[in-house]
Amino acid sequence: MSQSYNRGLIEDFGRWREFSAGMWAWIFHKFTGWVLIGYLFTHIAVLSTATASDPALYTQTLQGLESLMLVRFLEVGLLAVAVFHILNGLRLLFVDLGVGLEAEDKSFYASLILTGAIVVASVPTFMHGVF
Repeated sequence: MSQSYNRGLIEDFGRWREFSAGMWAWIFHKFTGWVLIGYLFTHIAVLSTATASDPALYTQTLQGLESLMLVRFLEVGLLAVAVFHILNGLRLLFVDLGVGLEAEDKSFYASLILTGAIVVASVPTFMHGVF
């Protein structure tokens, strides 16, 4: 009764070229979700340990971190991850509701372009005061 088909080897990494836009959207959505979960747990751990000690030391530490260019770039990356995850989540919600199912590829590319536009537009805000 059951049918099987040859999916190929899992180790065949050359198959990524066969991925459709929906597969890339799934991979990016999972990746950004795990990045956001990791960030939230790290953020909660740092805040819970930092607020227990001296508040002045906490403020001084945060001001020192904000003066570093690397931290500013990481904040821009976090913004890109969050914006893409939100936009792709909304796209998936509409697809699940049956809206735009036939234009799934176009909506994925639109979410990528909109994410890029939002991130580029916010770079001056994040980089203010670094240079």
